Amino acid sequence: MRVLLIEDDQTLREHIIKLLQEDGYACDAVTTAEDGNFMLKENDYDVVILDLLLPDGSGLDVLKHFRATGKAVPVLILSALGGVHDRVGGLDLGADDYLVKPFEPAELLARVRALVRRRYQQPDPIVRCGNLTINTRTREVTRGRRRIELKPKEYAVLEVLARNLDTPVTRTMLWEHIYDWDYDGMSNTVDVYVSRLRSKIDVEGEKPLIHTVRGVGYMLSANR
Repeated sequence: MRVLLIEDDQTLREHIIKLLQEDGYACDAVTTAEDGNFMLKENDYDVVILDLLLPDGSGLDVLKHFRATGKAVPVLILSALGGVHDRVGGLDLGADDYLVKPFEPAELLARVRALVRRRYQQPDPIVRCGNLTINTRTREVTRGRRRIELKPKEYAVLEVLARNLDTPVTRTMLWEHIYDWDYDGMSNTVDVYVSRLRSKIDVEGEKPLIHTVRGVGYMLSANR
């Protein structure tokens, strides 16, 4: 899952980036409204974390501009402005959640997870595909009684597939949701991770759940 952070305070920005990356998210971070608008135009995110007091304008203007595009990506306002008027104003302009600084790291992560579930219309943190169970809160994966150990990027690919259960996902979409803006790796990286997932999930004797969709990409489904 990929997050855009728009925050100009360097110390806080670095703290949040570290927090998100340690929890398995790819994270792009910018410091101005102008750069925020650019990144929102160029990329597809799972969640946006938005400060209101930016050096070149208001985060509310970024929010209004973004919502005018019709995109429904969840936006979490993160601001020192904690009055009722501020919170109501942000939510009425299209924010999905509002968290006042200072905040507890665990609460920020919980809110981000909740917004990801909302985006993909999966209110339950547990995603099931046949006898495969993916706990998106703890990142535990099991198939039947067998626990599956996944490396961070392997899990990231699986979660994108799980969030789009029974729906083909392109290689480009997988790439864009597991890597940040600065990644410059090999073009076949996604295929490598899918191959590794198959070796761990679709073991011999079990029904295949990860399918190649010719000309498109991959799909997680128990219905094929």
